[in-house]
Amino acid sequence: MASSVGGDAGEGEWLKVAELRAMAEAQESHVKQIREVVIFSLDLCVQEVDNMTLRRFLRARDHDVSKASAMLLKFVAWRREAVPGGFMPAEQVRGELSHDKARMGGVDRAGRPVVFAFPAKHFSANRDMAEHKRFLIYLLDKICARIPRGQDKFMCVVDLKGWGYANSDVRAYIATIEIMQSYYPERLGKALMVHVPYIFMKAWKMVYPFIDANTRAKIMFIDDKNLDETLRQEMEESQVPEIYGGKLTLIPLADD
Repeated sequence: MASSVGGDAGEGEWLKVAELRAMAEAQESHVKQIREVVIFSLDLCVQEVDNMTLRRFLRARDHDVSKASAMLLKFVAWRREAVPGGFMPAEQVRGELSHDKARMGGVDRAGRPVVFAFPAKHFSANRDMAEHKRFLIYLLDKICARIPRGQDKFMCVVDLKGWGYANSDVRAYIATIEIMQSYYPERLGKALMVHVPYIFMKAWKMVYPFIDANTRAKIMFIDDKNLDETLRQEMEESQVPEIYGGKLTLIPLADD
């Protein structure tokens, strides 16, 4: 069974974390000199990134310090631009929140917080990509804030019940994958795809090439006949939502 923190770190891995910090700080200093302070004058810098975050970036690049450093610096620059105030205000995602596309659950048996997504409530015809990306940041920041000390991942249940062609939005799905993989690496512990209609697989085939090997390994498609058993394997009975025959009331993001 995997460790609750995604695998215990040995001495060698922590040495690489220290190497990654030193390299990223040196590179950021160099970039500051070249590009002055226009981009790098905001609130986030490499020095403020904790070691657990550095370890996630390191693992996302298979412990290649140079690649992890480049990924980290890209994240720092992106975060300053995308979330200049340090958090995404609900006012900037009111449209997305009104559709109730995702709800917060409890925790799984590993202690990871669980978020439930409902893609059938997303319609490509009225999707605004800029707000969709802001909503992803809002959602991911919300679920990551629920991750307890000693844990670094969350679980996601993607319920496709009622999904049809009007909900298909490959561009939005790819944007979701890119943001998660590039800026929230090693945060996803497991994703359960449930109530999957056959027609969804056409969209899935277009999205699949954009999913990296590490993420693919965390995605499970659950047959309807196995859903009840799977949910109770993953969660205590008290943590199974009411909509799946349990006792837990899911919390709308707007109320979280």
